Amino acid sequence: MTGADVLDVARDTIWTVLILAAPMMVVALIIGVAISLLQALTQIQEMTLAFIPKILAMFVTLLLTLPFMGDVLQSYMTRIAERIISPG
Repeated sequence: MTGADVLDVARDTIWTVLILAAPMMVVALIIGVAISLLQALTQIQEMTLAFIPKILAMFVTLLLTLPFMGDVLQSYMTRIAERIISPG
């Protein structure tokens, strides 16, 4: 395996991780901003208020995007297996 092959695998891995993490991170960002805005508007300064809605929203997002994540991981594994089978 050459240096270029290693870089290709690393780049593919990083893109796969970003694609997998993006839905969860976007939901966490949106919920966090919404809760912060609500806290700023109502002057409720409770530190633990953001955790429960964020955890619930991320859990629901995980349940909804689990098939998508499985497909992405399956295609990644297929690409890696093809590289192992035919290294040339």
